[in-house]
Amino acid sequence: MPNPIRPLGLDHAVLWVRDLPRAVAWYRDVLGCVPAFDYPEIGMAHLWFGGIILGLWDADDPRAAYALPKVRGGTNVDHLALAVGPFERGALMAHLAAHGVPVHKEEVQVGARGVGRAVYIHDPWGNRLELKGPPGL
Repeated sequence: MPNPIRPLGLDHAVLWVRDLPRAVAWYRDVLGCVPAFDYPEIGMAHLWFGGIILGLWDADDPRAAYALPKVRGGTNVDHLALAVGPFERGALMAHLAAHGVPVHKEEVQVGARGVGRAVYIHDPWGNRLELKGPPGL
């Protein structure tokens, strides 16, 4: 029997945050996300990051309590790798610094588009994000 699943790519990812308006502003101002959809009835907002949706879910909103992870303090995701380009290191570092975002690690990393530069940061809620440049050094 043939596999009925045909991989197409990442559709969306959802991250737990606190203070949803602040989170939306951070993802908009720091990562250039564009607001897409709001779901106030469940304490969630969606933002476009290129062709994918990043869902931000407010862990402090009682309307989101039904979906909170059962294990407090645990996580099932190491990091989210976000493809960015062009990767102009100086401009990227200056932008992150202007927003008070420390870089935790820089390295050359393999990814779906090939080997290229990567910068690791954390959002204010502790989610580790890899800003992955295009192939090339």
